[in-house]
Amino acid sequence: MISGKMKPLVENNSVIRVMFEEGKRLAAIYGAENVYDFSLGNPNVPAPPEVEQAILDTLREEESTFVHGYMSNAGYEDVRETIAQSLNSRFGTRFSQKNILMTVGAASGLNVILKTILNPGDEVIVFAPYFVEYGNYVRNYDGQLTVISPNTADFQPNLEEFAEKITGRTKAVIINTPNNPTGVVYSHETLTRLAEIMRQKTKELGTEMVLISDEPYRELAYDGVEVPYVTKYYADTVVCYSYSKSLSLPGERIGYLVIPDEFTDSEAVFTAATIANRVLGCVNAPSLMQRVIKRCIEADARVNLEAYDKNRNLLYQGLKKLGFSCIKPEGAFYLFVKAPEPDEKAFCARAQKHNLLLVPGSSFACPGYVRIAYCVSEDQITRAMSAFEALAQEYGLV
Repeated sequence: MISGKMKPLVENNSVIRVMFEEGKRLAAIYGAENVYDFSLGNPNVPAPPEVEQAILDTLREEESTFVHGYMSNAGYEDVRETIAQSLNSRFGTRFSQKNILMTVGAASGLNVILKTILNPGDEVIVFAPYFVEYGNYVRNYDGQLTVISPNTADFQPNLEEFAEKITGRTKAVIINTPNNPTGVVYSHETLTRLAEIMRQKTKELGTEMVLISDEPYRELAYDGVEVPYVTKYYADTVVCYSYSKSLSLPGERIGYLVIPDEFTDSEAVFTAATIANRVLGCVNAPSLMQRVIKRCIEADARVNLEAYDKNRNLLYQGLKKLGFSCIKPEGAFYLFVKAPEPDEKAFCARAQKHNLLLVPGSSFACPGYVRIAYCVSEDQITRAMSAFEALAQEYGLV
């Protein structure tokens, strides 16, 4: 009864989710306080108080049939305009409501734009390590995924290989900055060169390519690191954004697409994306959360940032002292650690014996590494250090 397309997805169910479920099983056996689950990027910092207040105010002050009713498939016009003006004030852009399409989170936004632009057989380029679901999203619309090998020196994109792998069938390039799983922020120099390569290749091949920037971690950048706004580098750019991480609202599924005026056939693409939003079954982004976002557009994400920064330093410094090798993340809330043996899955299995749940890097097309999500309590990181130390001792690191 299962379709041919779904069978491989069932067989290769997300390792991240499998580890998350394993964590719940182990917690039932050993007690939650004795299980150190670093598998899922599920924010542990509560949503800012402005969000709860905005929900209450919306329900009290706005007409029920309006708040809970249908609207344009692109979303409420006033919400879209509010978001556009906020982006303009922050990044010096010139957007309006006609550039903003409300979506059911960034994942839905990615599916919307891929459905809008892909024909069967079109190629989509991603840079390893990359979020595992990108491949599934591309295959949803009969596209082909092309993976660029990881640059493990600093985890900036491997642009030499990128230039070599662009073909006449390349329709889109997906980037994710700050990056999941490495926490790396793509630099101004990287984005400038990437855009130059794309412009050069489209001219050389006589084709058009879309740059898709997946940005759920935009607000989570540390030590004053700037996260460049990608529409300034390449005209045919679409930004996918989510409030899941900045406002700790992953279950609410609220985000948006930005399709700039500079985008080729911008109006037609926006119309097609709006229809894709509908025919994918989303119809529109959650109405209540759209109204909430308008009211707390300036909600302060610094509380989240400060908590994750503290966790970042605690975990990074602790693991480095134990002999583990990793780069210090500039953003997001993940640490990408080199496994002390070639088979990182074997390392994850050893870690699990100490009730440490880590995600193997092969899930992100980067074997030999593991991802540790530090969007957990500070107490969990502190308690987990004895388990990490025992694991380090097994490998002779300390």
